This record gives sequence, C-alpha cells and structure tokens, in this order.
Amino acid sequence: MAIVILNWNGASFLSRFLPGVLAHADGARVIVADNASTDDSAEVLSRDFPQVEMMLLERNFGFCEGYNQALAQVDSEFFVLLNSDVEVTLGWLRPLRALLEANPRIAAVQPKILAASDPTYFEYAGAGGGYLDRLAYPFCRGRLFDTLEKDHAQYDDPRPVAWASGACLLVRRSAWQALSGLEPAFFAHMEEIDFCWRLQNAGHEVWYHGGSAVHHVGGGTLPKTNPRKTYLNFRNGLALLYKNAAPGELLWAMCQRLVLDGVAGLKFLASGEFGNFWAVLRAHFSFYGSFGYWRQRRRAARPHLRVAQRAGVYNGSLVWAYFARGKRKFSELGLR
Repeated sequence: MAIVILNWNGASFLSRFLPGVLAHADGARVIVADNASTDDSAEVLSRDFPQVEMMLLERNFGFCEGYNQALAQVDSEFFVLLNSDVEVTLGWLRPLRALLEANPRIAAVQPKILAASDPTYFEYAGAGGGYLDRLAYPFCRGRLFDTLEKDHAQYDDPRPVAWASGACLLVRRSAWQALSGLEPAFFAHMEEIDFCWRLQNAGHEVWYHGGSAVHHVGGGTLPKTNPRKTYLNFRNGLALLYKNAAPGELLWAMCQRLVLDGVAGLKFLASGEFGNFWAVLRAHFSFYGSFGYWRQRRRAARPHLRVAQRAGVYNGSLVWAYFARGKRKFSELGLR
C-alpha cells in the first residue's frame, strides 16, 4: 500500500497535514511526488519529514500527467491519490482497503469528505460519493452544485457510485494500469470522473465508504472563482461527456449540454464576470479545436455503457431539478 501526494507549491499544506498522514498511514508507504515546485517544498520535506519518500518530477505536468508519471514508479497493489490539503483521521485507511480486498470487482473507493473549515459539513469535492446526471453534470450525496449539506450520518452507508473524488482516492493498481491512468489532456479538474466512468465501462465498480472520513481544504491550487478553473471545468465537461456517453445517448445529450453551457456563459456576462464568460467561450473553442484528439480518445474508450447500466446516475437533469424545482438536497432527487 502506498499513499501518494502530488505536490505543487504546497509547502504550507505539507507542514500542516503530513504529520497526520504519517501518524495514520497504517503501515503504508508515504510518497510525495513534487511537480517541479518553485517554493520550498523540497527543503521542507528533506528537513522536516525524512521518513517520507520524495519523488522529484522534472516539470509541472499538471494533476493528471503528474500522477501518471508518479504512479508509474510505484510498485504497490493499491495506492491512494491524496491531495496535499487533506487532513486524514484515525483509522481512515482500513475500511477503504478492506473493501477492495473483499471484492475484486471494486477498482476505486473514496471516503466521506468533510470540509476542513467546518467538519460538520460535507466538502464540495466528493462529499458523500459522486453522482452524474444524464448530461454528465456532477454532484454528490451531500452536495448539489454549491449547496452543501450538514453531515449527520445520513450518508454513511457504503455503496457503488458514479465517481470517487481524486482528493482522496484508493485505486487498484491493475485497473489503473489497464486504463493508462488519468486523461492527460484534462490537465486538472474532472479527471477522476472520467477515470471512474472508464472504469465502469470496462466492467469495474467504483464505491464510496462512509465508514472512513477525511477533511479537505479545497481550492488549494485554484479557487472556484478563478477563470482558469471555469475554463477547465467547462472544457473537460464537454470532453467527459463526448468520450464516455453511449452512442444512442450522445447526440441529444451533447445538444442539451451546449445549450446549457451557453446559458451559463450569458449568466456570467450579465453578472459582470467577464473573465468567466470568456473562459466558457475558450473552453468550447478548445474542445472543437481538439475534436480529432477527443474522437480518438472516444474510440479507444469503447465499450460505452448506457445511463441505465451505470451506477450512480440520475436519469434526469440536475440543472432543472436544482434551479427550476428548488431541489437542494440529494435526498430530494428521489435517488436511493
């Protein structure tokens, strides 16, 4: 078992959270793969954490290719992708590992992810397990769009989900290698959703386990209001849907998604968020400009399961449920 933290200019997070990771590693190796940081991350690791294995990558590969490069060098049956801004808790690793050891069909699992600023609430990136609607808009048990629920053990049951959060993700190495890891062209954001969708297409299961919990700061690299993050989310959202949707469902889903992206762009424009408006346009230009690449990736990702064949999918529109019908909690969507 190996816990692998991909770091980029996160010296303060390493100083804050690595002691807890080491204290609760349960015998696992702890590796920090540094994405060519320009801060004092390497010095902090060498000086304060000599027991941590340090892997220096030659340049900043981004989140996706950074992990691909790092995990290609890690020989372990299971490994954890762990963000540098995550605080682990006592016993967090054992339930996740036990689940994968008990069921060989499960390739990936995440714990309950709570907000570091207030652990009584779920955190945006993963919460109580990841879901998708039929247009590939992601949401979670405990989080619809930006609305976070308070945790009162309502989502503690282990269950299959559509996607597990890359903030804290335990993965079976054989499945990771079979799918060649994360999609490098995503760079960052929604890459774990794409990976988990491909896992399901390949016959694996993805799970959430509420018997394990961690606390996540979130926005450690890019805050939610940053236009760069808006660009990546919209560009990668289009690519995610195009790469993985079933043939009979793809065209109509893409048409609806394009309309809703246009509405989102106009909303940014009307509210004076010109950087985010331009980010939506750039995201679409980038997707269309790289369409040949994405078509190749779609062909390589066959077969494609239909909505009804995939775990953790809401066969409706989250946008309609949230904005038109006022649904603010996962339990209000009528899902199990």
